[in-house]
Amino acid sequence: MELPVKFSENMRSLLGPEEYERYLACFNDERLYGLRLNRLKTDTVPKGLEEYDLRRIPWIDNGYFYKGDVRPAKHPYYYAGLYYLQEPSAMTPANRLDIKPGDKVLDICAAPGGKSTELGAKLGGTGLLFTNDISNSRAQALLKNIELFGIGNAVITSDSPEKLAGRLRGFFDKVLIDAPCSGEGMFRKDTAVMKAWDEGSNERFCALQRQILGYAASMLKPGGLLMYSTCTFAKMENEENIAWFIDNHPDFSLLDIDGYEGFSKGYTDCGDEYSKCVRIFPHRMEGEGHFLALLKKSGEGEETTAAAYRTSKAAKELGKNTEFTDFLKCIDRSFDPHRFELKQEGKVYYIPEGLADLSGLRIMRTGLFIGEIKKNRFEPSQALAMNLKRDEYDGCIDLKLEDPRVLKYLKGETIDSDECGDGLKLVCVDGHPLGWGKLGGGTLKNKYLQGWRWQ
Repeated sequence: MELPVKFSENMRSLLGPEEYERYLACFNDERLYGLRLNRLKTDTVPKGLEEYDLRRIPWIDNGYFYKGDVRPAKHPYYYAGLYYLQEPSAMTPANRLDIKPGDKVLDICAAPGGKSTELGAKLGGTGLLFTNDISNSRAQALLKNIELFGIGNAVITSDSPEKLAGRLRGFFDKVLIDAPCSGEGMFRKDTAVMKAWDEGSNERFCALQRQILGYAASMLKPGGLLMYSTCTFAKMENEENIAWFIDNHPDFSLLDIDGYEGFSKGYTDCGDEYSKCVRIFPHRMEGEGHFLALLKKSGEGEETTAAAYRTSKAAKELGKNTEFTDFLKCIDRSFDPHRFELKQEGKVYYIPEGLADLSGLRIMRTGLFIGEIKKNRFEPSQALAMNLKRDEYDGCIDLKLEDPRVLKYLKGETIDSDECGDGLKLVCVDGHPLGWGKLGGGTLKNKYLQGWRWQ
């Protein structure tokens, strides 16, 4: 493995000559793969995953290593949203950010959604997950992963941190910044990241990271927590950035992060308190390179200038639509009628509580997409199917994992069923919803979302 010369010099200086050799040797080690369970859907490893020989990630309570010769993204449980595939070290920031029921949480650089899906699962359907990525194409993947996980209390935007800060000052209880970085910690995992690195990478990303930190700080309530993370080794993007931030934001201070024996302390060039930061080195533990810093904003109580969100008056029309109201009667869940919103082309959304005015932002999703009214006919969404539990809907077709109809359904094919009663059915695998289908005369017309189908 031929590393960039300047990077090699930097790492030798950072680690010292002897440890640098151990770092180089880890490039010969087997790459590590991680799977993280979805807390919203399961607390234990489903029995259908025994073949993957999962091994617990010791510092992540719902994380597991798996071998690189298996394909968990091709398993029906993946399509049911039971887990997310994520590099083990990258699971750490969201895991170590303390989320309380009812929190308003911002993931400001979120795509493709690895950290957002964990934050949303930790909220457990309470509060608000506000997840953003400035890249619209990357935010599309973020949207899919949020919906696949069954997270209904999320707002997904694709905008700049500056625009968000203009609308959401002092709004959030917790903020996570998984900052764009030079990616040095991922060189072992992805040689393309290494090839993109150049001698100016650290300086360029450092400037961007400082901008994001400043905007994020303004959106955090007094007493709130901010988790900053990167997947790089450079002090400039890590401890030095945090030192600059605290110098310019004296209302913030560093907190300890729940430890693990493999974690390394932050470097103390900028002061002894920076030992509270966490570094993950691939030659010291089973993970790629990562950095974490947890900060708290001083003060207590709320400080928000954000105006309240107002649902469209057109939502009142929903109460008159018998197709929609009859469908809701089939769901064993209490809905607040004031939180429904009817948008363009008959799309119905269920808005999270306590939302701020979002006008002027590039919004991809506001709350849970319930479905569409088409010529007085209501069609529920894929997102709603993933958000439901099996026992919340009256009519289900629950297939066993080994049933060949599971794959046929995921491929968008028609399947046979002897389930009693025609009409709209929630198709499940081992009790976990996959999507919708319409049963008639023993044949299920497939309504599984086309863009999600098994390829």
